[in-house]
Amino acid sequence: MTDMNTLTPTPEACAQTIQSLVDYCATRGLIGWADRVWAYNTVLDCVAAPGPAPATEWVLSDKPHTSVLNPSPTDDYDLEAALALISEVAVAHGAAEDTASGRDRIAMRVMGALMPRPSEVATEFRGRLDVGERHAATDWFYRMCCDCGYVRHAAIARNIAWGVPTQWGDLEITINLSKPEKDPREIAAAGAAKNTGEVYPACQLCIENEGYPGRSAASGSAHPARQNLRIVPIELGGERWGFQYSPYAYFNEHCIAMSTSHRPMHIDRAAVTCLLDFVDALPHYFIGSNADLPVVGGSILSHDHFQGGAHEFPMMKAPVVGSFSIDGYPDVEGAVVRWPLSVLRLRSNDRTQLIDAAEHVINAWRSWTDESVGVIARTDDGVPHNTVTPIARRVDSAGHAGGDRYELCLALRCNIATDEHPLGVFHPHAEYHHIKKENIGLIEVMGLAILPPRLKDEMAAVECVLIQGANERLSSEQVLDRLSAADATASHAAWAAEVYATRHDEIGADSTHDIVLEEVGIVFGHVLENAGVFKWDGEGRAAQQRFIGSL
Repeated sequence: MTDMNTLTPTPEACAQTIQSLVDYCATRGLIGWADRVWAYNTVLDCVAAPGPAPATEWVLSDKPHTSVLNPSPTDDYDLEAALALISEVAVAHGAAEDTASGRDRIAMRVMGALMPRPSEVATEFRGRLDVGERHAATDWFYRMCCDCGYVRHAAIARNIAWGVPTQWGDLEITINLSKPEKDPREIAAAGAAKNTGEVYPACQLCIENEGYPGRSAASGSAHPARQNLRIVPIELGGERWGFQYSPYAYFNEHCIAMSTSHRPMHIDRAAVTCLLDFVDALPHYFIGSNADLPVVGGSILSHDHFQGGAHEFPMMKAPVVGSFSIDGYPDVEGAVVRWPLSVLRLRSNDRTQLIDAAEHVINAWRSWTDESVGVIARTDDGVPHNTVTPIARRVDSAGHAGGDRYELCLALRCNIATDEHPLGVFHPHAEYHHIKKENIGLIEVMGLAILPPRLKDEMAAVECVLIQGANERLSSEQVLDRLSAADATASHAAWAAEVYATRHDEIGADSTHDIVLEEVGIVFGHVLENAGVFKWDGEGRAAQQRFIGSL
């Protein structure tokens, strides 16, 4: 498809690829069939190419055209490959930087031009909601976001995912290959940063991202292209918010609701009201918020937002080990969930009473100190340390999603730090940082681990050492020495040597990979236990009961 002496696609390959892309967009309803010639020329304009001309039979075709890249308009169409070739044309004509980000920006520009305008998308989405077709509304919007390449299925498919049975149920583990690992201190600094107006958009959650062309690192502040982003307006808490899908989804139909104001995260009555407004509008989705403090919050604390979707997380399947009531809220059922984090679940058919009860619990927790278990509401300098991670759903009488009852889970969080645990007492402890150092945010609170991409190669290196050790009949101390001597395995040495010592008889060429995956999942379970403010021992159970009794 390219000339042998250059990376620039041949005119024939260029024409065929643009034709296939235009047909793809037309068959998926992103453009009309009568828009195809206009769309072809629009792509040429985006890549600054004067030609080549499309095939005459393609121009005059009244049905989907076949081509080299698209033998039939099916879901097997390789959109990524088509955009990659078109990006090379743009680079050759000076319309795009000869970098990965430059190619991505031109690809998103092309797709942004070949899809409905934001007002059209909003009208289509709202039209379905107005006639009660809520599931149809999100089905249509999600499919469009996938078809236009905003939801990056090719990148998502490269992530590594598996499940691990633990004492807390089956945890879900992913190694996310599309995002670098963040240091908790960097997250905290970003959350405290003020919007000076010098950077536009202020962050990647601002509604001003819709249609933004992106910018390279050479500009001093890299920002991804968002020409194919579409945000539909929704109303939460009496305010206009935006609703979109996540480009690098962590779970099924991973969506984001974000305030139209670039303001900090806050967990309070207003936030709970917004969460319930969301599940009233889309009862087949859950919605939740990261906590609003560093260490226990998510990676973007500077912009008020929620995350939701159509996934049932391990926490949602966790059993109840105790029930309680709250004085003054007779129609609210309280329950303690058996989960490594400290989660209180509230259910009610009475929306107002549930909001009142949730506000009561949140305010009580913000002022709660129990030094016997290390919980400190405020330090002497007045800095607050307690907050919650809330998750809302609509459930039926059996607790399944989509029913008439409101369910609100409140994960109690505390971000106090000590000399022993400088990154946080209720944060992954240092012994587990080789696997997970980042904050435990909303998604991980519910039992889905998002682990850093470095682990892919590091775990492979660990497996090799373990297999070698078993083949050579090495002692655990000798395996520890080998692990410690290599950069890729040094941070995992103590843990991996312990795995070798306890599971030596199981280790072999065919079994070690699964063993390592299982042990990584067990570590994630311990990380969640670290984040729990009330441990599952006698002292922790008594401390939790004291707090519940105070309500």
